[in-house]
Amino acid sequence: MALLGAQLVITLIMVSVIQKLGNYSFARWLLCSTGLIRYLYPDNNELKALAGVPKDKPKGKKGGKHEQNGKAETFHVPRSLEIQLETAPVTALDVIHLRYYTEYQWIVDFSLYTSIVYILSEIYTSIFPLKDEFNLSMVWCLLVVLFSFKILLTLTKQYFTSEESIGERSTCIVAFCVFLLIAMMVLIVDESNLEVGVDLAYDSFYENAHKFLENQGLSSVGPASKLILKFAFAIWAAIIGTLFTFPGLRVARMHWDSLRYYGDNKLKSALLNVNFAMPFVLALLWVRPVTRHYLTVRVFSGMEKPLMSGAAFDTLRLALVAGTVVLRLCLMPRQLQAYLDMAQRRLDAQRKEAGRITNVDLQKKVASVFYYLCVVALQYICPIIMCLYFALMYKTLGGYGWADLFYEREEMCSLEDKKVVPEDLDLEQYQMAWENLKMVFTQEVYRGVFGFATWWSLFAWFATTSLGLAYQTYFRIS
Repeated sequence: MALLGAQLVITLIMVSVIQKLGNYSFARWLLCSTGLIRYLYPDNNELKALAGVPKDKPKGKKGGKHEQNGKAETFHVPRSLEIQLETAPVTALDVIHLRYYTEYQWIVDFSLYTSIVYILSEIYTSIFPLKDEFNLSMVWCLLVVLFSFKILLTLTKQYFTSEESIGERSTCIVAFCVFLLIAMMVLIVDESNLEVGVDLAYDSFYENAHKFLENQGLSSVGPASKLILKFAFAIWAAIIGTLFTFPGLRVARMHWDSLRYYGDNKLKSALLNVNFAMPFVLALLWVRPVTRHYLTVRVFSGMEKPLMSGAAFDTLRLALVAGTVVLRLCLMPRQLQAYLDMAQRRLDAQRKEAGRITNVDLQKKVASVFYYLCVVALQYICPIIMCLYFALMYKTLGGYGWADLFYEREEMCSLEDKKVVPEDLDLEQYQMAWENLKMVFTQEVYRGVFGFATWWSLFAWFATTSLGLAYQTYFRIS
Protein backbone atom coordinates (compact mmCIF):
# COMPACT_ATOMS: atom_id res chain seq x y z
CA MET A 1 0.00 0.00 0.00
CA ALA A 2 1.67 3.18 -1.20
CA LEU A 3 1.14 5.77 1.48
CA LEU A 4 4.14 7.90 0.47
CA GLY A 5 3.32 9.58 -2.80
CA ALA A 6 2.16 12.76 -4.43
CA GLN A 7 -0.63 13.15 -1.88
CA LEU A 8 1.85 13.27 0.97
CA VAL A 9 3.84 15.87 -0.97
CA ILE A 10 0.68 17.98 -1.33
CA THR A 11 0.01 17.65 2.39
CA LEU A 12 3.56 18.63 3.36
CA ILE A 13 3.50 21.60 1.01
CA MET A 14 0.22 22.80 2.48
CA VAL A 15 1.56 22.43 6.02
CA SER A 16 4.54 24.55 5.00
CA VAL A 17 2.22 27.13 3.44
CA ILE A 18 0.18 27.31 6.66
CA GLN A 19 3.35 28.03 8.62
CA LYS A 20 4.61 30.64 6.15
CA LEU A 21 1.28 32.44 5.75
CA GLY A 22 0.48 32.66 9.43
CA ASN A 23 0.17 36.46 9.23
CA TYR A 24 -2.33 36.31 6.35
CA SER A 25 -5.81 35.23 7.32
CA PHE A 26 -8.89 34.83 5.12
CA ALA A 27 -11.02 34.80 8.27
CA ARG A 28 -9.64 38.18 9.36
CA TRP A 29 -10.19 39.54 5.86
CA LEU A 30 -13.89 38.54 6.01
CA LEU A 31 -14.34 40.61 9.16
CA CYS A 32 -11.99 43.53 8.59
CA SER A 33 -11.79 44.13 4.84
CA THR A 34 -15.36 43.71 3.63
CA GLY A 35 -16.75 47.03 4.88
CA LEU A 36 -18.27 45.96 8.19
CA ILE A 37 -19.31 48.88 10.41
CA ARG A 38 -19.59 48.64 14.18
CA TYR A 39 -21.48 50.95 16.52
CA LEU A 40 -19.79 52.83 19.38
CA TYR A 41 -21.63 53.13 22.66
CA PRO A 42 -22.12 56.67 24.00
CA ASP A 43 -19.86 57.71 26.88
CA ASN A 44 -21.11 59.18 30.14
CA ASN A 45 -20.66 62.80 29.06
CA GLU A 46 -22.76 62.27 25.94
CA LEU A 47 -25.52 60.58 27.92
CA LYS A 48 -25.53 63.35 30.50
CA ALA A 49 -25.75 65.98 27.81
CA LEU A 50 -28.66 64.24 26.08
CA ALA A 51 -30.52 63.49 29.31
CA GLY A 52 -29.83 66.85 30.93
CA VAL A 53 -28.06 65.28 33.89
CA PRO A 54 -25.83 67.85 35.64
CA LYS A 55 -22.17 67.01 35.78
CA ASP A 56 -20.84 66.22 39.24
CA LYS A 57 -18.18 68.44 40.70
CA PRO A 58 -15.16 66.76 42.27
CA LYS A 59 -15.38 66.66 46.05
CA GLY A 60 -12.23 66.66 48.10
CA LYS A 61 -9.44 64.20 47.47
CA LYS A 62 -11.65 61.27 46.50
CA GLY A 63 -12.83 62.81 43.24
CA GLY A 64 -16.55 62.82 44.04
CA LYS A 65 -18.85 60.10 42.71
CA HIS A 66 -16.87 59.30 39.62
CA GLU A 67 -14.50 56.74 41.03
CA GLN A 68 -15.55 56.02 44.57
CA ASN A 69 -14.06 52.72 45.69
CA GLY A 70 -12.86 52.13 42.12
CA LYS A 71 -16.39 51.72 40.76
CA ALA A 72 -17.62 53.25 37.52
CA GLU A 73 -20.03 56.16 37.75
CA THR A 74 -23.68 55.13 37.55
CA PHE A 75 -26.66 57.31 36.83
CA HIS A 76 -30.10 56.96 35.24
CA VAL A 77 -31.33 58.23 31.90
CA PRO A 78 -34.78 57.99 30.27
CA ARG A 79 -35.36 54.95 28.07
CA SER A 80 -37.04 57.20 25.52
CA LEU A 81 -33.79 59.07 24.97
CA GLU A 82 -33.09 59.59 21.27
CA ILE A 83 -29.55 58.40 20.66
CA GLN A 84 -27.85 58.16 17.26
CA LEU A 85 -24.82 55.94 17.67
CA GLU A 86 -21.54 56.79 16.07
CA THR A 87 -20.00 54.22 13.74
CA ALA A 88 -16.48 53.03 12.98
CA PRO A 89 -15.06 50.44 10.55
CA VAL A 90 -14.18 47.06 12.00
CA THR A 91 -10.39 46.66 12.15
CA ALA A 92 -8.03 43.87 13.07
CA LEU A 93 -7.20 45.55 16.38
CA ASP A 94 -10.90 45.51 17.26
CA VAL A 95 -11.62 41.86 16.55
CA ILE A 96 -8.47 40.28 17.93
CA HIS A 97 -9.77 40.66 21.49
CA LEU A 98 -13.27 39.38 20.80
CA ARG A 99 -14.56 36.19 22.34
CA TYR A 100 -13.94 33.05 20.24
CA TYR A 101 -11.89 34.98 17.69
CA THR A 102 -9.12 32.36 17.79
CA GLU A 103 -11.60 29.54 17.10
CA TYR A 104 -13.21 31.53 14.30
CA GLN A 105 -9.91 32.29 12.60
CA TRP A 106 -8.70 28.71 12.94
CA ILE A 107 -11.78 27.00 11.50
CA VAL A 108 -12.16 29.39 8.56
CA ASP A 109 -8.49 29.36 7.57
CA PHE A 110 -8.09 25.62 8.08
CA SER A 111 -11.21 25.00 5.98
CA LEU A 112 -9.71 27.09 3.20
CA TYR A 113 -6.43 25.18 3.29
CA THR A 114 -8.35 21.90 3.35
CA SER A 115 -10.30 22.90 0.26
CA ILE A 116 -7.02 23.61 -1.55
CA VAL A 117 -5.64 20.21 -0.52
CA TYR A 118 -8.86 18.55 -1.68
CA ILE A 119 -8.84 20.29 -5.07
CA LEU A 120 -5.20 19.40 -5.70
CA SER A 121 -5.84 15.80 -4.65
CA GLU A 122 -8.86 15.58 -6.97
CA ILE A 123 -6.79 16.86 -9.88
CA TYR A 124 -4.05 14.36 -9.11
CA THR A 125 -6.40 11.40 -8.71
CA SER A 126 -8.24 12.29 -11.93
CA ILE A 127 -4.94 11.95 -13.82
CA PHE A 128 -3.46 9.09 -11.78
CA PRO A 129 -6.28 7.03 -10.24
CA LEU A 130 -5.55 5.59 -6.82
CA LYS A 131 -5.19 1.85 -6.41
CA ASP A 132 -3.86 0.86 -2.99
CA GLU A 133 -3.08 4.43 -1.92
CA PHE A 134 -5.08 6.09 0.83
CA ASN A 135 -6.67 9.45 -0.01
CA LEU A 136 -5.07 11.83 2.48
CA SER A 137 -7.47 14.66 1.64
CA MET A 138 -10.15 12.70 3.49
CA VAL A 139 -8.14 13.10 6.69
CA TRP A 140 -8.15 16.86 6.20
CA CYS A 141 -11.91 16.86 5.55
CA LEU A 142 -12.55 14.72 8.63
CA LEU A 143 -10.52 17.12 10.78
CA VAL A 144 -12.58 20.07 9.53
CA VAL A 145 -15.80 18.25 10.42
CA LEU A 146 -14.49 17.36 13.89
CA PHE A 147 -13.28 20.90 14.56
CA SER A 148 -16.64 22.34 13.47
CA PHE A 149 -18.46 19.84 15.67
CA LYS A 150 -16.24 20.72 18.64
CA ILE A 151 -16.85 24.45 18.21
CA LEU A 152 -20.62 24.04 17.97
CA LEU A 153 -20.53 21.74 20.99
CA THR A 154 -18.55 24.35 22.94
CA LEU A 155 -21.03 27.08 22.05
CA THR A 156 -23.98 24.90 23.04
CA LYS A 157 -22.25 23.88 26.27
CA GLN A 158 -22.41 27.50 27.44
CA TYR A 159 -26.18 27.18 27.79
CA PHE A 160 -25.73 24.32 30.28
CA THR A 161 -22.99 25.93 32.37
CA SER A 162 -24.53 29.37 32.76
CA GLU A 163 -27.13 29.87 35.48
CA GLU A 164 -28.86 32.57 33.40
CA SER A 165 -29.52 30.34 30.38
CA ILE A 166 -32.46 28.33 31.68
CA GLY A 167 -34.59 29.07 28.61
CA GLU A 168 -31.81 28.20 26.17
CA ARG A 169 -31.07 25.00 28.07
CA SER A 170 -34.70 23.93 27.87
CA THR A 171 -34.75 24.76 24.16
CA CYS A 172 -31.74 22.49 23.56
CA ILE A 173 -33.38 19.60 25.42
CA VAL A 174 -36.63 19.99 23.50
CA ALA A 175 -34.72 20.26 20.20
CA PHE A 176 -32.84 17.04 20.97
CA CYS A 177 -36.06 15.14 21.62
CA VAL A 178 -37.78 16.53 18.52
CA PHE A 179 -34.85 15.80 16.21
CA LEU A 180 -34.47 12.33 17.71
CA LEU A 181 -38.09 11.59 16.87
CA ILE A 182 -37.72 13.00 13.33
CA ALA A 183 -34.51 11.03 12.75
CA MET A 184 -36.11 7.75 13.81
CA MET A 185 -39.03 8.47 11.48
CA VAL A 186 -36.65 9.27 8.61
CA LEU A 187 -34.59 6.10 9.13
CA ILE A 188 -37.64 3.85 8.68
CA VAL A 189 -38.58 5.47 5.37
CA ASP A 190 -38.04 3.11 2.45
CA GLU A 191 -35.09 3.75 0.16
CA SER A 192 -37.45 4.05 -2.80
CA ASN A 193 -38.70 7.31 -1.28
CA LEU A 194 -35.68 8.75 0.56
CA GLU A 195 -32.38 7.53 -0.83
CA VAL A 196 -29.96 8.15 2.03
CA GLY A 197 -28.50 4.67 1.51
CA VAL A 198 -28.48 3.47 5.12
CA ASP A 199 -30.18 0.14 4.37
CA LEU A 200 -27.86 -0.67 1.46
CA ALA A 201 -24.87 0.33 3.57
CA TYR A 202 -25.92 -1.99 6.38
CA ASP A 203 -26.51 -4.93 4.02
CA SER A 204 -23.05 -4.51 2.49
CA PHE A 205 -21.42 -4.03 5.88
CA TYR A 206 -23.18 -7.03 7.42
CA GLU A 207 -22.23 -9.40 4.59
CA ASN A 208 -18.59 -8.34 4.35
CA ALA A 209 -18.08 -8.07 8.11
CA HIS A 210 -19.39 -11.61 8.55
CA LYS A 211 -16.90 -12.87 5.97
CA PHE A 212 -14.10 -10.88 7.58
CA LEU A 213 -14.76 -12.44 10.99
CA GLU A 214 -14.83 -15.90 9.44
CA ASN A 215 -11.50 -15.28 7.68
CA GLN A 216 -9.97 -14.26 10.99
CA GLY A 217 -11.19 -17.45 12.63
CA LEU A 218 -13.65 -15.69 14.89
CA SER A 219 -17.06 -17.13 15.59
CA SER A 220 -19.75 -14.50 15.32
CA VAL A 221 -23.22 -14.14 13.92
CA GLY A 222 -22.21 -10.78 12.46
CA PRO A 223 -22.11 -7.14 13.53
CA ALA A 224 -24.75 -5.27 15.49
CA SER A 225 -28.34 -5.46 14.36
CA LYS A 226 -29.81 -2.89 12.00
CA LEU A 227 -32.06 -1.56 14.75
CA ILE A 228 -29.11 -0.75 17.01
CA LEU A 229 -27.16 0.93 14.20
CA LYS A 230 -30.16 2.99 13.15
CA PHE A 231 -30.72 4.07 16.73
CA ALA A 232 -27.07 5.14 16.90
CA PHE A 233 -27.60 7.13 13.69
CA ALA A 234 -30.69 8.72 15.24
CA ILE A 235 -28.77 9.76 18.38
CA TRP A 236 -26.05 11.34 16.24
CA ALA A 237 -28.67 13.09 14.11
CA ALA A 238 -30.41 14.46 17.22
CA ILE A 239 -27.11 15.84 18.49
CA ILE A 240 -26.44 17.55 15.15
CA GLY A 241 -29.94 19.00 15.13
CA THR A 242 -29.46 20.32 18.66
CA LEU A 243 -26.12 21.93 17.77
CA PHE A 244 -27.73 23.57 14.73
CA THR A 245 -30.71 24.96 16.67
CA PHE A 246 -29.38 28.26 17.95
CA PRO A 247 -27.16 28.89 14.89
CA GLY A 248 -30.26 28.38 12.76
CA LEU A 249 -32.29 30.79 14.86
CA ARG A 250 -29.50 33.35 14.65
CA VAL A 251 -29.15 33.05 10.87
CA ALA A 252 -32.91 33.38 10.47
CA ARG A 253 -32.81 36.63 12.44
CA MET A 254 -29.97 37.96 10.28
CA HIS A 255 -31.84 36.95 7.12
CA TRP A 256 -34.98 38.70 8.37
CA ASP A 257 -33.08 41.88 9.18
CA SER A 258 -31.21 41.76 5.87
CA LEU A 259 -34.47 41.64 3.93
CA ARG A 260 -35.86 44.54 5.94
CA TYR A 261 -32.86 46.82 5.59
CA TYR A 262 -31.34 45.69 2.29
CA GLY A 263 -34.48 44.67 0.40
CA ASP A 264 -34.64 47.77 -1.81
CA ASN A 265 -32.40 46.08 -4.36
CA LYS A 266 -34.34 43.29 -6.07
CA LEU A 267 -31.20 41.40 -7.11
CA LYS A 268 -29.77 41.39 -3.60
CA SER A 269 -33.15 40.47 -2.17
CA ALA A 270 -33.40 37.54 -4.58
CA LEU A 271 -29.91 36.36 -3.66
CA LEU A 272 -30.80 36.49 0.02
CA ASN A 273 -33.93 34.42 -0.54
CA VAL A 274 -32.07 31.90 -2.70
CA ASN A 275 -29.37 31.69 -0.05
CA PHE A 276 -32.00 30.92 2.57
CA ALA A 277 -33.99 28.40 0.51
CA MET A 278 -31.13 26.38 -1.01
CA PRO A 279 -30.79 23.89 1.91
CA PHE A 280 -34.45 22.97 1.42
CA VAL A 281 -33.92 22.51 -2.32
CA LEU A 282 -30.86 20.36 -1.67
CA ALA A 283 -32.72 18.23 0.87
CA LEU A 284 -35.44 17.60 -1.72
CA LEU A 285 -32.84 16.20 -4.14
CA TRP A 286 -32.62 13.09 -1.95
CA VAL A 287 -36.39 12.48 -2.19
CA ARG A 288 -36.54 10.03 -5.08
CA PRO A 289 -40.14 10.54 -6.34
CA VAL A 290 -39.74 14.33 -6.36
CA THR A 291 -36.42 14.75 -8.16
CA ARG A 292 -34.58 11.63 -9.33
CA HIS A 293 -37.64 10.11 -10.97
CA TYR A 294 -38.25 13.18 -13.13
CA LEU A 295 -34.60 13.84 -13.98
CA THR A 296 -33.18 10.33 -14.47
CA VAL A 297 -36.14 8.00 -15.16
CA ARG A 298 -38.99 9.80 -16.85
CA VAL A 299 -38.67 10.45 -20.59
CA PHE A 300 -40.49 13.62 -21.56
CA SER A 301 -42.30 14.02 -24.85
CA GLY A 302 -40.01 14.85 -27.73
CA MET A 303 -37.01 13.24 -26.01
CA GLU A 304 -35.44 9.83 -26.46
CA LYS A 305 -33.86 9.53 -23.01
CA PRO A 306 -34.08 11.16 -19.56
CA LEU A 307 -32.61 14.56 -18.87
CA MET A 308 -29.51 13.12 -17.19
CA SER A 309 -27.99 9.87 -16.03
CA GLY A 310 -28.09 8.64 -12.44
CA ALA A 311 -24.37 9.34 -11.94
CA ALA A 312 -24.77 12.88 -13.29
CA PHE A 313 -27.65 13.48 -10.90
CA ASP A 314 -25.57 12.28 -7.93
CA THR A 315 -22.75 14.62 -8.88
CA LEU A 316 -25.17 17.49 -9.48
CA ARG A 317 -26.37 17.27 -5.89
CA LEU A 318 -22.84 17.54 -4.55
CA ALA A 319 -21.97 20.40 -6.91
CA LEU A 320 -25.03 22.32 -5.75
CA VAL A 321 -23.96 21.85 -2.12
CA ALA A 322 -20.58 23.40 -2.94
CA GLY A 323 -22.25 26.23 -4.86
CA THR A 324 -24.58 26.95 -1.94
CA VAL A 325 -21.65 27.23 0.47
CA VAL A 326 -19.86 29.64 -1.89
CA LEU A 327 -23.02 31.78 -2.11
CA ARG A 328 -23.32 31.86 1.67
CA LEU A 329 -19.72 32.94 2.05
CA CYS A 330 -20.28 35.75 -0.47
CA LEU A 331 -23.30 36.99 1.49
CA MET A 332 -21.67 36.54 4.89
CA PRO A 333 -20.52 40.19 5.26
CA ARG A 334 -24.02 41.45 4.48
CA GLN A 335 -25.51 39.09 7.04
CA LEU A 336 -22.98 40.08 9.70
CA GLN A 337 -23.66 43.75 9.04
CA ALA A 338 -27.35 43.08 9.62
CA TYR A 339 -26.35 41.64 12.99
CA LEU A 340 -24.16 44.63 13.88
CA ASP A 341 -27.02 46.99 13.02
CA MET A 342 -28.87 45.41 15.94
CA ALA A 343 -27.11 47.87 18.27
CA GLN A 344 -28.98 50.84 16.80
CA ARG A 345 -32.21 48.85 16.51
CA ARG A 346 -32.07 48.00 20.20
CA LEU A 347 -31.97 51.68 21.11
CA ASP A 348 -34.73 52.48 18.63
CA ALA A 349 -36.94 49.82 20.23
CA GLN A 350 -36.02 51.08 23.68
CA ARG A 351 -37.51 54.49 22.90
CA LYS A 352 -40.99 52.97 23.00
CA GLU A 353 -40.45 51.77 26.57
CA ALA A 354 -41.31 53.78 29.66
CA GLY A 355 -39.07 54.26 32.64
CA ARG A 356 -35.37 54.80 33.09
CA ILE A 357 -32.18 52.79 32.58
CA THR A 358 -28.69 53.13 34.00
CA ASN A 359 -25.88 54.35 31.80
CA VAL A 360 -23.97 51.10 32.40
CA ASP A 361 -26.84 48.90 31.22
CA LEU A 362 -27.37 51.07 28.15
CA GLN A 363 -23.70 50.92 27.23
CA LYS A 364 -23.62 47.15 27.74
CA LYS A 365 -26.66 46.79 25.50
CA VAL A 366 -24.73 48.44 22.67
CA ALA A 367 -21.28 46.99 23.34
CA SER A 368 -22.47 43.38 23.67
CA VAL A 369 -23.51 43.31 20.01
CA PHE A 370 -19.97 43.75 18.75
CA TYR A 371 -18.54 41.67 21.60
CA TYR A 372 -20.33 38.56 20.27
CA LEU A 373 -19.49 39.15 16.60
CA CYS A 374 -17.17 36.14 16.34
CA VAL A 375 -19.71 33.92 18.11
CA VAL A 376 -22.31 34.90 15.51
CA ALA A 377 -19.77 34.35 12.71
CA LEU A 378 -19.11 30.83 14.03
CA GLN A 379 -22.83 30.13 14.22
CA TYR A 380 -23.16 31.23 10.61
CA ILE A 381 -20.21 29.39 9.14
CA CYS A 382 -19.72 26.15 11.11
CA PRO A 383 -22.95 24.42 9.95
CA ILE A 384 -22.29 25.15 6.27
CA ILE A 385 -18.69 23.97 6.66
CA MET A 386 -19.96 20.67 8.06
CA CYS A 387 -22.43 20.33 5.18
CA LEU A 388 -19.71 21.02 2.60
CA TYR A 389 -17.12 18.59 3.92
CA PHE A 390 -19.65 15.86 4.55
CA ALA A 391 -20.57 16.25 0.87
CA LEU A 392 -16.92 16.14 -0.25
CA MET A 393 -16.29 12.97 1.73
CA TYR A 394 -19.52 11.54 0.32
CA LYS A 395 -18.30 12.26 -3.20
CA THR A 396 -14.78 10.84 -2.83
CA LEU A 397 -15.38 7.82 -0.60
CA GLY A 398 -18.64 7.04 -2.39
CA GLY A 399 -16.86 6.73 -5.72
CA TYR A 400 -18.56 9.60 -7.54
CA GLY A 401 -16.79 11.75 -10.12
CA TRP A 402 -17.10 15.38 -11.09
CA ALA A 403 -16.83 14.45 -14.75
CA ASP A 404 -20.10 12.52 -14.53
CA LEU A 405 -21.91 15.82 -15.07
CA PHE A 406 -20.56 16.01 -18.61
CA TYR A 407 -20.23 12.44 -19.83
CA GLU A 408 -20.97 8.91 -18.71
CA ARG A 409 -17.94 7.01 -17.49
CA GLU A 410 -17.46 3.29 -17.25
CA GLU A 411 -18.09 1.96 -13.76
CA MET A 412 -16.70 -1.50 -14.42
CA CYS A 413 -13.35 -0.56 -12.94
CA SER A 414 -14.83 0.54 -9.65
CA LEU A 415 -16.96 -2.59 -9.46
CA GLU A 416 -13.97 -4.77 -10.15
CA ASP A 417 -11.87 -2.95 -7.59
CA LYS A 418 -14.38 -3.81 -4.90
CA LYS A 419 -14.07 -7.51 -5.80
CA VAL A 420 -10.28 -7.61 -5.61
CA VAL A 421 -9.09 -9.99 -2.93
CA PRO A 422 -5.41 -10.74 -2.46
CA GLU A 423 -4.66 -14.31 -3.61
CA ASP A 424 -0.94 -14.52 -2.83
CA LEU A 425 -0.61 -17.04 -0.01
CA ASP A 426 2.83 -15.63 0.91
CA LEU A 427 1.44 -12.29 2.08
CA GLU A 428 1.92 -11.33 5.69
CA GLN A 429 -0.98 -11.98 8.01
CA TYR A 430 -1.49 -8.32 8.87
CA GLN A 431 -1.61 -7.45 5.16
CA MET A 432 -4.37 -9.99 4.66
CA ALA A 433 -6.25 -8.58 7.63
CA TRP A 434 -5.89 -5.06 6.27
CA GLU A 435 -7.15 -6.04 2.84
CA ASN A 436 -10.10 -7.88 4.35
CA LEU A 437 -10.88 -4.88 6.52
CA LYS A 438 -10.90 -2.69 3.42
CA MET A 439 -13.41 -5.07 1.92
CA VAL A 440 -15.74 -4.43 4.86
CA PHE A 441 -15.91 -0.67 4.26
CA THR A 442 -17.02 -0.62 0.65
CA GLN A 443 -18.37 2.25 -1.39
CA GLU A 444 -21.91 1.27 -0.42
CA VAL A 445 -21.00 1.67 3.25
CA TYR A 446 -19.45 5.10 2.68
CA ARG A 447 -22.40 6.17 0.56
CA GLY A 448 -24.81 5.22 3.30
CA VAL A 449 -22.88 6.86 6.13
CA PHE A 450 -21.92 10.11 4.41
CA GLY A 451 -25.06 10.23 2.30
CA PHE A 452 -27.17 10.29 5.44
CA ALA A 453 -24.77 12.73 7.14
CA THR A 454 -24.91 15.12 4.18
CA TRP A 455 -28.69 14.97 3.80
CA TRP A 456 -29.39 15.26 7.52
CA SER A 457 -27.06 18.24 8.02
CA LEU A 458 -28.82 20.04 5.14
CA PHE A 459 -32.24 19.12 6.50
CA ALA A 460 -31.39 20.15 10.07
CA TRP A 461 -29.92 23.44 8.85
CA PHE A 462 -33.05 24.31 6.90
CA ALA A 463 -35.38 23.10 9.67
CA THR A 464 -33.75 25.31 12.32
CA THR A 465 -33.58 28.38 10.07
CA SER A 466 -37.21 27.87 9.04
CA LEU A 467 -38.21 27.69 12.70
CA GLY A 468 -36.35 30.92 13.32
CA LEU A 469 -37.99 32.64 10.36
CA ALA A 470 -41.43 31.50 11.52
CA TYR A 471 -40.70 32.98 14.93
CA GLN A 472 -39.61 36.28 13.38
CA THR A 473 -42.68 36.39 11.15
CA TYR A 474 -45.51 35.36 13.44
CA PHE A 475 -44.40 35.71 17.04
CA ARG A 476 -41.92 38.55 17.28
CA ILE A 477 -43.27 42.06 17.66
CA SER A 478 -41.25 44.33 15.43
